[in-house]
Amino acid sequence: MKPEITHIIYDNDGLLLDTEPFYTEAHGEVAARYGKTFDWSIKSKIIGLRAEDSARTCVDAMGIPLTAAEYLEARKAKLEELFPKAEPLPGAVRLTRWFAERGIPQAVATSAERYHFDLKATRHGEWYALFNCIVTGDDSEVGQGKPAPDIFLLAARRMKADPERCLVFEDAPSGIAAARAAGMYAIAVPDPHMDRGVYHDAHEILGSLEEFDPSRWGF
Repeated sequence: MKPEITHIIYDNDGLLLDTEPFYTEAHGEVAARYGKTFDWSIKSKIIGLRAEDSARTCVDAMGIPLTAAEYLEARKAKLEELFPKAEPLPGAVRLTRWFAERGIPQAVATSAERYHFDLKATRHGEWYALFNCIVTGDDSEVGQGKPAPDIFLLAARRMKADPERCLVFEDAPSGIAAARAAGMYAIAVPDPHMDRGVYHDAHEILGSLEEFDPSRWGF
């Protein structure tokens, strides 16, 4: 029996927008200043986390003599330079428009802070206007970051949606965990570098949003 999905929620970075290479570049620059290397063994641990949590993980993993706040400040200029260049990932615009044309409410629930989200959306205002709700990681009503369910539950609440009828698209293991903890259905769209084994809790795993088959989900 197919679930009756009424609302859709998306992560943003690495799912709708191709911003993960920007984060990799910024982290790499900071690491190099201290003779360290930022690689996928670290990257895989921070995908989907809020800025402060990811910075703390990086500092600890690489042994960099900075606080989390100092680390975020060190990467700030590079990210501000790169974010406005962000482009949609394959299938993202087409899929979100498909749902919008059918009147299905959609939300973005991103761990990024609002300031950074706005930079990424600089050239995509018309596209993001399709979404009924956009929740960022620094929203005052978001308690804990992913893998806690808070941000997804807040998005559902603002759309007046039943969590059990929400379908979440995520690229991060922490996001899949958050969606499942919220009682939602979850589809993983991992970066090709990620081990698909860590997405065992996802209801489906796709290579890109272009592979999504609406009929499998009752649409």
